[in-house]
Amino acid sequence: MNTGSAINKTLEKPGGGPSGGTMLIVFVALLVAAIFFFMRGGGPLGILCALGAFFSLTGFYALQPNEGAAITLFGNYKGTDRRTGLRWILPWYKRQKVSLRVRNVTSETLKVNDKNGNPIEIAANIVWRVSDTAQALFDVDDYQHFVNIQIETALREVARHYAYDHDEDGAPTLRADAEVVGARLREDLQTRISIAGLTVDEAHLMHLAYAQEIANAMLRRQQAQAIIAARQLIVSGAVGMVETAMTQLSERGIVTLDPQDKTKLASNLLVVLCADREAQPVINTGASS
Repeated sequence: MNTGSAINKTLEKPGGGPSGGTMLIVFVALLVAAIFFFMRGGGPLGILCALGAFFSLTGFYALQPNEGAAITLFGNYKGTDRRTGLRWILPWYKRQKVSLRVRNVTSETLKVNDKNGNPIEIAANIVWRVSDTAQALFDVDDYQHFVNIQIETALREVARHYAYDHDEDGAPTLRADAEVVGARLREDLQTRISIAGLTVDEAHLMHLAYAQEIANAMLRRQQAQAIIAARQLIVSGAVGMVETAMTQLSERGIVTLDPQDKTKLASNLLVVLCADREAQPVINTGASS
């Protein structure tokens, strides 16, 4: 998937003006001078100092931690200032601030088809941030809207490669292999949004369920699979117990059984061990003639 071949990438570079501390002193000095000249009757000098103070005032901007400002001049990108605190630049330079903080987004619940064609409901939680301010501002129209659309697209793409909870090929499933699915979702989404200078830190499934129209049917299927698995375990255990009983009866000489008696005993033991209800013993007290 090559999303960046159609446009020229605008890569971030350092930029911005000097610290605002020096210019703050200049602003205060010009303001004091303007007041002084006005009070002394020096109107023209007072006006010049006032204009200078206003000029310097319009060049101030402040940056908080994990915040950047993209600097442009008449539409040309000049660089990004990431240095925190009070900053200053010539007033005709435009400053556009961008948050570099980590962002947490939970997608809307989507209705998609899994690998087997079953309709499911799925949603994901994505942790992302801006890593390149120039690409985020100038290579896409609205990077926040862009990432939301790409989250939905990536989630639909990933969901169709996995079965919900059972895959005949033994491949990972959405329900049982959340880490595998999350890793693939993160990789796919990172490929899609790298053009916008964005980085995905984490991706996890937040909601996963069968769609309502098949939820009851799938629940019955899961119950049937659980019953079959339990029956297989019971039968396997019962056969082992019957084999152990036969071996111990023979080794200890408790009773001598011919093949027909062994068949009857094995049959009765299997019925007792595999029955749904408790067995009712029948004691043979002998038949009266």
